[in-house]
Amino acid sequence: MAAGLRAVRPWGLVAAAPPSLAFTRSAFVATKANNAQPNWLGVGLAFSTSAALWALLIKQHNDDVMEYERRKQARGDKCTKCS
Repeated sequence: MAAGLRAVRPWGLVAAAPPSLAFTRSAFVATKANNAQPNWLGVGLAFSTSAALWALLIKQHNDDVMEYERRKQARGDKCTKCS
């Protein structure tokens, strides 16, 4: 029944609630980052993630090269006139 009443209510009478100030951030209240004490956990996480992605990329490349060489060997170099 309540859903039916909401459908009948005109949109002009529904007032939007103002945003709560507890969830807003002002540029005048925000503090600047302290560069004297870096976030070592964040730095370590960033560098380790980067290193892991590079290792995965290099491993995938090496696997792709090995697969290419295997297929090239299985083909028996039949197509030497084309290239």
